[in-house]
Amino acid sequence: MLLRLLVSSLLLASTSFAVPAKEKRVHRHGDLSDHPHKDATDFQYDHEAFLGKEESKTFDQLTPEESKAKLAKIVGRIDMDKDGYVNHQELHYWIKHRQRRYVEENVNKHWREYDQNQDDKISWEEYKNTTYGFYQGEEFDDVEEKATYKSMLTRDQRRFKEADRNHDGIATREEFTAFLHPEEFDYMRNLVVQETMDDIDKNGDGKVDINEYIGDMFTPEDGEKEPDWVINERKHFTEFRDVNKNGYLEADEVAQWVLPTEVDHADNEAKHLIHETDTNKDDKMSKAEILANWNMFVGSQATNYGEDLTKRHDEL
Repeated sequence: MLLRLLVSSLLLASTSFAVPAKEKRVHRHGDLSDHPHKDATDFQYDHEAFLGKEESKTFDQLTPEESKAKLAKIVGRIDMDKDGYVNHQELHYWIKHRQRRYVEENVNKHWREYDQNQDDKISWEEYKNTTYGFYQGEEFDDVEEKATYKSMLTRDQRRFKEADRNHDGIATREEFTAFLHPEEFDYMRNLVVQETMDDIDKNGDGKVDINEYIGDMFTPEDGEKEPDWVINERKHFTEFRDVNKNGYLEADEVAQWVLPTEVDHADNEAKHLIHETDTNKDDKMSKAEILANWNMFVGSQATNYGEDLTKRHDEL
């Protein structure tokens, strides 16, 4: 799936410890990958879904033979009942596990950076000092992109306060997880919608028109025709996203777009992988079937894929 919710702004190089820019803008809830799900052209979506977003970045260093060998080990991990097959329940659990692990590892990495006094908590002051350093002054006079910095500070503070459930100015690990990954927490839902509206609603009228919607995903070069996926997105806007058919997406419609409550992406991906791999149609996958379709699950130097299997098998 194409990036619908892109980074709101890039952090300047001088803020080397700041939260990575991609985390300043939440992505659609439950999305397993930022890539389009287009098996006809590549399997990047499936790779990230199967291994997790971060883990899927290092397999481009492996040969196809190495990738297949490591995939065979992962299949053994997924097959929890050890019957020699991977069924839907096992694959669904594995994909959910990989997504949870990505969030946990990401939080752990930043926790070490921001917990300056090592008291196993992160205060707003610790986060602000580490992220903005000596640029934290209200005026930002010596910063070239002053407006960007002030906007980022305001946005961060609003998100931190929302994540801080007891309003003591200090984030527990769970609250810091909500700060970094608000799309994972129901109580952060309104903030996710607000941030999305802030980023896409360019004219500030409190709603998203079709040009703002498309403009957030695609900016054509001079004379460039809109690709088919953009044409399809225009159709989705009109036929599905704009529920009340008034030509705009209002807050409740944006919420349904970015945080759909009825979609289980891990379940859909598990069904998709089994459908594409289960050649004898017994509703489960043997190791042989998976390895015969190895490039759908993992990548390599030949397919430009990811990391999970470069780790020791017992660490998965």
